[in-house]
Amino acid sequence: MTEQPAPYRPNPTLKRIENGFESLIFNSRWLMAPFYFGLVVSLAVMLFKFFKKLWEFILHAPSASEADIILGALSLIDVSLVGNLILIVVFSGYENFVSRIDPGDHPDWPEWMTKVDFAGLKQKMLASIVAISAIQVLKAFMNIDVAFDAQKMGWLVGVHLAFVVSAFMLALSDRWSGGDHGGE
Repeated sequence: MTEQPAPYRPNPTLKRIENGFESLIFNSRWLMAPFYFGLVVSLAVMLFKFFKKLWEFILHAPSASEADIILGALSLIDVSLVGNLILIVVFSGYENFVSRIDPGDHPDWPEWMTKVDFAGLKQKMLASIVAISAIQVLKAFMNIDVAFDAQKMGWLVGVHLAFVVSAFMLALSDRWSGGDHGGE
């Protein structure tokens, strides 16, 4: 004759407390929404900065050297890449941490916007940071004959290489772990 243990009966009060706590934790994700709204505002500020740089670029183009034109274009690309980075963080972060976005079969909706997971977000962010860093190094190199500062150039290259190594290590660790590559 074996004795059967009494069946487990959860305490209803504790279960209600647990459910309430879990609901609080789940709904706390909405505290992130103002952060993403703030990033949208920062995107508008970047747009203003882009148009300001574009206007200065146009005004100085007739008398500018080829190197100045290249540097001006690189500055515009730099601001654009930062804008892209903000947009990636807003869409991916909101989708991953707050709520799904329903594109409603919009014909212009980019596929990636609802498919970038956290690992893909890290890769895209680091790739953008590497590109932005590369532009900064290239701009410094293009100005090398105007204002050469070996220490500054060394720091720029060193920081850029740190970003490149970080991106490489992240991609390598994602590959080794068999991780998803951002829905791509």
